[in-house]
Amino acid sequence: MDGGAPGEQKQGGSAGLPGWYPAWAARLAELYFSGTTSAFVIHGNTWDVLPLAAPPDAATDAGPQRFGVLEEFLAEQLFGRWDLVLGYDLSRGLRCIAGTNAKRLREMVATCTRRVADLEAVPKDATVVLALLDRFLVKNVTAAPKDRLSVAIVLSHAAFLAPRGDRLSEDDQRHLVTLLDWAASPYLKRINVAFVLVDHELARVSERITRNPHVATLEVPLPDEALRRAYLDVLTEGEDVGSFSDFGPDEIARLTAGISLTDLGVLVRSTIEGRRRLDRERFRALKKRLIERQAQGLLDFVEPKWGLDMVVGHEAAKKRLVDDAALLAKGRLESVPMGYLVTGPVGTGKSFLAQCAAGSLGLPCVTLKNFRSKYVGETEANLERVLNVLRSMGPVVVIVDEADAMLGDRESDGGDAGLSSRIFGTIAAQMGDTRYRGRILWMLLTARPDLLPVDLKRQGRAEVHIPLFYPTAQRELRDMFVVLAKKSGARLDPADVPPVPHAGMLSGADIEGIVGRAWRAALLSGEDHISRDRLEAVLAGFLPSTEGLERELQRLAAIVECTDAEFLPAAVSAEVAQLGGRGRLTERIAAIKRTLSAL
Repeated sequence: MDGGAPGEQKQGGSAGLPGWYPAWAARLAELYFSGTTSAFVIHGNTWDVLPLAAPPDAATDAGPQRFGVLEEFLAEQLFGRWDLVLGYDLSRGLRCIAGTNAKRLREMVATCTRRVADLEAVPKDATVVLALLDRFLVKNVTAAPKDRLSVAIVLSHAAFLAPRGDRLSEDDQRHLVTLLDWAASPYLKRINVAFVLVDHELARVSERITRNPHVATLEVPLPDEALRRAYLDVLTEGEDVGSFSDFGPDEIARLTAGISLTDLGVLVRSTIEGRRRLDRERFRALKKRLIERQAQGLLDFVEPKWGLDMVVGHEAAKKRLVDDAALLAKGRLESVPMGYLVTGPVGTGKSFLAQCAAGSLGLPCVTLKNFRSKYVGETEANLERVLNVLRSMGPVVVIVDEADAMLGDRESDGGDAGLSSRIFGTIAAQMGDTRYRGRILWMLLTARPDLLPVDLKRQGRAEVHIPLFYPTAQRELRDMFVVLAKKSGARLDPADVPPVPHAGMLSGADIEGIVGRAWRAALLSGEDHISRDRLEAVLAGFLPSTEGLERELQRLAAIVECTDAEFLPAAVSAEVAQLGGRGRLTERIAAIKRTLSAL
């Protein structure tokens, strides 16, 4: 990015930027040359490597593309022709940065010694450094135009310089005010001066900076497939990929969505140096570990073992999911919902249905773990990290269990300083972002959909509401016993399933428990299958939980939340009509809630 000749006002523009520049860098140049913004916060995948030069021309015999860290990109590309590029963090102190250009670095050090200070004599203390830079900037503004320098100041680990929170020390407050003064200064905006704060977690940087109208926040995303493919050429230069991998470079690039280039390097180099072939099983294990590390343990990578053919009953729901899978396979993303809300009493198989749906959709699947923390700013930082991984992984199915407790609410009581409201707003915005339709498929699971904010349940977010109920028909119960026996690794012939008592009262978890007890008894007796007599004995001794008010509330809430009449079994539809419609069910739900709150 050309800062213009020394002593001149800003000139040039972003139109001449190379086409291979990442989108965030092009946006930075566009905002800078508009004259409205000279202060930027770069966040996201800032630890990773990125291209430092254009891709080689396929028509030439050029080598692989050159990659480096963010600081090198800023020094060599965005500010490659500026007089001074100064970097600072609490560990290394103030320094000149010029990437790999040693000659330019020497020239910068000489200029800095004349115009700023002898950097070797400058303490690392942030208060001292910012005061020194502030004095230099004032001198640079007031200097004759021919004597002005074009200057970029890069502040790494910005959260330690301007931390989030209201209880700041006097030094932190002073740092924050200095940075805000620089960002808002009309005099600095008129000349070639830029400030770049870098931190991989935006939520840890003071909101006074990140939400300031004079500051632009720019996210460095995880690499796309084309960039991963280019980096693979660098990693495997001189190597025959087929000698260590069952996958070709194009397939590796496609399958590593959600992984940083640094982690891609770990995957390839550990395979080559460890002399262990990258087969399907090892690739799956490595990818799972790397994605979970990228999300810092906040996502569980799930490899679906079954498809919807393993789900017994719920025929209308399965048909809807199978049809959506067909549309997704055809690339008709506009016809695929942004998400599903799967409801029903505990034990109806909501998690199992979601994982089987991911298997039939042919998409990778992750479950969202508890990302909340007691430390200031950490919850938002965790959520930011998770969403960054999800956006880069797409297409992906995201399963959120206990969604009513996990996702927060727009209406916060203030006891958490508005944290729940902010979490809700961030997730709601992501769920409703139509750019990710068909790329991030949300599956919200809850037994209490009435507690879930209506904003998440509306069309354009969790659009399709699927209720699940306990099986009532003997045929369905028999099929569930057989399927769950297969899931447990047991063998059970359908003819050996006796008439099942307690119809309509047994959950999937109950049936799985019954099968597990019968299989355990069979193994202890040296048998290789579950016999009819064995199963009858376990059924005779099993005592299902009674139908309490909580379970009735969950069942009624699932009926009321249902978006498609076809999802309701005939018996349930008849029951709703007999009771007087969904309005009467809503009244019954309110009455149960009053009773439970009084207990």
